[in-house]
Amino acid sequence: MVFSSLVFLLLFLPAFLLLYYACPSRWRNMVALAGSMVFYAWGAPRFILVLLGSCLLDYLCARKIESAPHRTRRLIILAVVFNVLVLVFFKYANFFVAQLDSLLGAAAHGGAIPWKPIALPIGISFFTFQKISYLIDVYRGRVEPARSYRDYVLYVSLFPQLIAGPIVRYHDVADQIRSRICSSAMISDGFRRFTIGLAKKVLIANHVGEVADTMFNGPPLQMSCVQAWVGLLCYSFQIYFDFSGYSDMAIGLGRLLGFKFLENFNRPYMAASFTDFWRRWHISLSNWMREYLYIPLGGNRVSHLLQVRNLWIVFLVSGFWHGASWNFIAWGAYHGFFLSLERITFVRRVHDALPRLVRTLGTFVLVSIGWCFFRAEDLSGAWAFLMRLFACGNTGQGLYPTRLLYYIVSPRIAVAFVAACLLSFWPARATKLDLECSGGAQWGLARLVGANLFTIVLLAFSLGALATQAFNPFIYFRF
Repeated sequence: MVFSSLVFLLLFLPAFLLLYYACPSRWRNMVALAGSMVFYAWGAPRFILVLLGSCLLDYLCARKIESAPHRTRRLIILAVVFNVLVLVFFKYANFFVAQLDSLLGAAAHGGAIPWKPIALPIGISFFTFQKISYLIDVYRGRVEPARSYRDYVLYVSLFPQLIAGPIVRYHDVADQIRSRICSSAMISDGFRRFTIGLAKKVLIANHVGEVADTMFNGPPLQMSCVQAWVGLLCYSFQIYFDFSGYSDMAIGLGRLLGFKFLENFNRPYMAASFTDFWRRWHISLSNWMREYLYIPLGGNRVSHLLQVRNLWIVFLVSGFWHGASWNFIAWGAYHGFFLSLERITFVRRVHDALPRLVRTLGTFVLVSIGWCFFRAEDLSGAWAFLMRLFACGNTGQGLYPTRLLYYIVSPRIAVAFVAACLLSFWPARATKLDLECSGGAQWGLARLVGANLFTIVLLAFSLGALATQAFNPFIYFRF
């Protein structure tokens, strides 16, 4: 079940919220936990035991670590390794077997290894990182263990952030799990934030995604250079509005339940460097990698050469975390290369001397080129598409020229593309939609009513689009 589905929007969410608000405050954690179990079991019932069993081990280890006179280093290592091994088994076993098959085939040692492909539990990449951060924070003494197994399972499985984040650290929500208030302001803000995220996904990402899929799924060598760039730009907007839209929906749903999750995106295509980009893109993952991998490796406290090594380790891990394929590792290496390049003093001085507009557009183009590795099915597909971007190889007559013309003149896709450009690059000006707005309480109230009416209209358009769309993928769902 995904947030941008009619089953979730018209069936699950209304029923859940009705029950949640009808219950006394002391029972709301139980309702949230039960709703999260139903949400997860809807798409992957057989993996419920994997989730609950691993959570039980985490909970017991954390209690043991906290009660020990001297925090047990061996125990925390075993607990973290166990979680990593669970992730590796479910997410990477198929990949490793395929690589071993290739090696054996190349060495002429016979047929393929007998192996039944393993299904991937939904959201395992995200909730594994949450579980590891919890164990490490307890070991460091940064946070007390969850007061009950139920509270810990709720932290891991809370459905707004269960499938694709943001990656929530326990110390950010521990107090909210114990006690929180669902005020009318939070509910209104949560509804508005959820609707904006849904619109980003349904009205923008899905439309530009149709163009991207047509270009990336066709034979690259028959594609013109212009078509390749159109497809790449559309995919750059698709992945941003798809993932940031999901994060907006998750944050909005959290507020509807009384939780305040940290932001996960901050206009990343306005970044003026790769370093700046990773301060703005998937912020919860960047924070996790910095706090639990980069800093323990030495961070910036070591020599320049070791800093570069640490960056490469972090981004190779980040690439492999996204998917069990060589193209994801290449994507991580691509970002690691440019981040390392920005650490060179001469390069940094030349870069900083350029106008802000040039740096921003240059970063956007380079980041977009990197998305080729992310979108392609394998390295050969990514390389073939890159060749078309720079008009290398057989040009042919262009891929599906009439289809491309349809996309260019299609009003819904043209509007979606223009909206994506404006929302990605137009300078942001923060405005408060509350009673403290300038102009007095009456003007603030008028703006608040107007914002809520706009939200209702936006929701109606989004539901209408969902009812008629056959194309409704969710990119990060597979991670």
